[in-house]
Amino acid sequence: MKKILVIEDNSEINAMLCEMLHKEDMEPQSAFSGTEGLLYMKQKSFACILLDLMLPGKSGEETLLEIRKMCKTPVIVISAKNDIDVRVALLETGADDYITKPFDLREVMARIRLQLHKTTPVEVKRLTAGNLVLDQEQHTVMVCGKELGLTRQEFNILETLMLNPKKVFTKQELFESAWEEYYIGADKTINVHISNIRSKMKQITEEEYIETIWGIGFRWRA
Repeated sequence: MKKILVIEDNSEINAMLCEMLHKEDMEPQSAFSGTEGLLYMKQKSFACILLDLMLPGKSGEETLLEIRKMCKTPVIVISAKNDIDVRVALLETGADDYITKPFDLREVMARIRLQLHKTTPVEVKRLTAGNLVLDQEQHTVMVCGKELGLTRQEFNILETLMLNPKKVFTKQELFESAWEEYYIGADKTINVHISNIRSKMKQITEEEYIETIWGIGFRWRA
């Protein structure tokens, strides 16, 4: 489980964020001041940090500076301050993202996923399945010895599915993984790209590699 540190002095907002993380199978750690958050960081390793600015005692800005002296863990600032100069200054100081209050929990979760995706190490260089070989280093896909001409997003979709063959991916998860952008709503983008991948494969082989899970999304046919 990914450990997420939530530094927020408002107990209701802190509880709401932690409940959201629990539902996403993550392990939240509540802190209600910058000092408390830094103390937890000395005891545990976190995959991401949610940081409020208006904290008692040590401010969010000061806490961010201390965090950056300790590690490069992604920090998402969540604050009622929406002045552009404040946002730019924090991003230049070391924040990885900035969300203004009031916020939508879906957006917060999407931005957390994006930061986790950016920091997840990928050690495998070559993935194979039947007659298909995906080379992560060369950024190529071979099917029955013939190269599959894929776009960058199509390659990313295929790579994501192959790296997690038992997982059913929603359209939102595939979009955020392939584009490294926030999912902006239900559209046909993923369906079109999956269809294009299947069409290109069918020109070489009749074997089906991508399975549609109706009402949910897609997964790799292991």
